Amino acid sequence: MDAQATEGLLRFFRNIQDPRADNARHEMGDVITIAILAVICGAQSRAAVEARGRGNRVWLGTFLDLPHDIPSHDTFDRVFGLLDPLAFERCFTAWTAALVAGAKGLFVAADGKTPRRGWKRAWSKTPVHRVGAFASKNRVVLGQVATDAKSNEITAIPRLLAMLDWADAAVTIDAMGCQREIAGQIIGQGAHYVLALKDNQPTPHAKVRGLPDEAILDEFRGMRHGYHEEADASHGRVETRRARVTDEVHWLGAELLAPWPGLAGVAVVESRRQDLGDLSGKVTLERRYFITSHAGTEAARVAAAVRGHWGVENGLHWCLDVQMNEDRCRVRVGNGTENFSRLRRIALNKLKRWEIRKESGKVMQAGLRLKQQACGWSRNFLPEALLA
Repeated sequence: MDAQATEGLLRFFRNIQDPRADNARHEMGDVITIAILAVICGAQSRAAVEARGRGNRVWLGTFLDLPHDIPSHDTFDRVFGLLDPLAFERCFTAWTAALVAGAKGLFVAADGKTPRRGWKRAWSKTPVHRVGAFASKNRVVLGQVATDAKSNEITAIPRLLAMLDWADAAVTIDAMGCQREIAGQIIGQGAHYVLALKDNQPTPHAKVRGLPDEAILDEFRGMRHGYHEEADASHGRVETRRARVTDEVHWLGAELLAPWPGLAGVAVVESRRQDLGDLSGKVTLERRYFITSHAGTEAARVAAAVRGHWGVENGLHWCLDVQMNEDRCRVRVGNGTENFSRLRRIALNKLKRWEIRKESGKVMQAGLRLKQQACGWSRNFLPEALLA
């Protein structure tokens, strides 16, 4: 059971090139296996990875070779510091592709994150910014790349896109990634885009904003459009979201349409919020504007894509920062920051899919941290998480 559970995951990482010399004392597969299992159980440092391994030496020996016992924390530090992040990422994306195989019409959010203590060099205190892809409906991290030195997300997003299979997906990116080249790459890979447009591109933003704003005043009379509305009440407020999409983009003019590959629609998402504790009855109204390659007037689909994009904050960033303490991680040697971050995303993908079930078969309500603790407490739970 234990060997079967680890085999399903680690076969994707078995062929990764060992960055050490040929006479390495510890096998690469053993190092990666111990690290992944430890992080799933809540390890947050290389010393914790070693301690977890030593505490389970006999059990690990039933399915790992361990020719020279458990590696030291320095070995884990050196291996992940030397390991090529792109090679590790290719293995990671192959594994995540298998997780979502057969899923159609994915909503994928591409967004950036910077761990506060994940410095490339301890003396420079320069954090490594990373761009990740998150399938919001499936709650799976699909991939991640680090931005180049003295660069930003605009250069990292194309590299991330090139690594993944986006066929039939709806890719959402915030205003930083709203670029013609990125839009063209998404279309070229057989996907659709929903790109946020803000004041960082004043001329396109003014034109795109003007079209739906004027149409709303006239209630879209005489203009082909789609409409979708949803509301929810939580955290002491009521929020109503209205999405309107029109495919009559010819009103934008040829000079704006020509540079944007596949541009087929303009969307405006209006959020109306009312604080239930505010006796004055004050209501706040916010409009966000998007361009999309979706043909027709599929307002519900565009609304779901936009909603899913902001779900990356709770479904990914919050989990990593608050429940897995990524911001406090001090692994910094070489590529260690980026590679250890990828270990957390492997653990996150597995733990999100796993449900703790009672003897009655009912699902136990459990957060990410409790699931990590449960895997550390019970060897029955850990294989279940790995097979999820």
